[in-house]
Amino acid sequence: MSKPLTHATIVARRSSERGYAEHGGWLKSFHTFSFANYYDHRFTNFGSLRVLNEDRVSAKNGFPTHPHRDAEIFSYILNGELTHRDSMIKKGGEGAQGKDFFRMKRGDVQFTTGGTGIAHSEINESPKPVHFLQIWALPWKTSLKPQYHTRTFSEEAKRANFLPILSPLAAGPDATPAEEDAAVPKIPETIPIHADFVMGAGIIAPEKTFGWAVGGGEGIVGKTRKRNVYVHVPMTKNGRASVRIDGREEMVLEEGDGAFVSGVNVGDVLRVESLGEVDAEVVVLDSD
Repeated sequence: MSKPLTHATIVARRSSERGYAEHGGWLKSFHTFSFANYYDHRFTNFGSLRVLNEDRVSAKNGFPTHPHRDAEIFSYILNGELTHRDSMIKKGGEGAQGKDFFRMKRGDVQFTTGGTGIAHSEINESPKPVHFLQIWALPWKTSLKPQYHTRTFSEEAKRANFLPILSPLAAGPDATPAEEDAAVPKIPETIPIHADFVMGAGIIAPEKTFGWAVGGGEGIVGKTRKRNVYVHVPMTKNGRASVRIDGREEMVLEEGDGAFVSGVNVGDVLRVESLGEVDAEVVVLDSD
């Protein structure tokens, strides 16, 4: 396994210090960054990462139709089901996984390019609560064509090592309309994002260590030096999971905690070691 990244600065973001909101008894949400009524000038973005909310929505409730624009928005489902409907797909016109997929469960990631403007809803139509991460990134240009993608990512693959989930649109900021429609990502079998941004996820067994290749590896991102990597441990195991970052004794993360890792470069490998009594689910958000 790789050596410690002595040139990296790592700062913990403790769960107890995050913003928190409850709405109408149906939503419980932790905010890593300033969002809605929660504002802290120290936490407005990290590179192009703008929002990281850990949400729980009760049965038969959710976010009614609301607009977005000029943001890359994605949901990572941890448990339960979440139904997505938007102004581009009429009710009854939903399709299978891909650009027309609408109902999400564990393992699914649903991605929306807000672009020039889109209205959507996210509703838990099931009889059980849903737990998910809602994440926003700042796009590399405004007024993009709205669209969305959904893809299922294998639980088995996430247990082998960090699995890439998102990677930059291969055609880049100057993509033609045809290249936008083709939606080819830099890393095969990932969802393309309009940002210098890579997302990965892993499920790390106790006493095992995964390594995240900064920038998703060689040749993936534009900015290769001084990248910003955020590591988050979702609250999925009732507090029994924990990880250590880069072998640093002071950098043990419990469920709900995160860590800002800055000053790292493509070619670096960030180690994440599982210390708890159960598997630790870990999400990595790597941006310019």
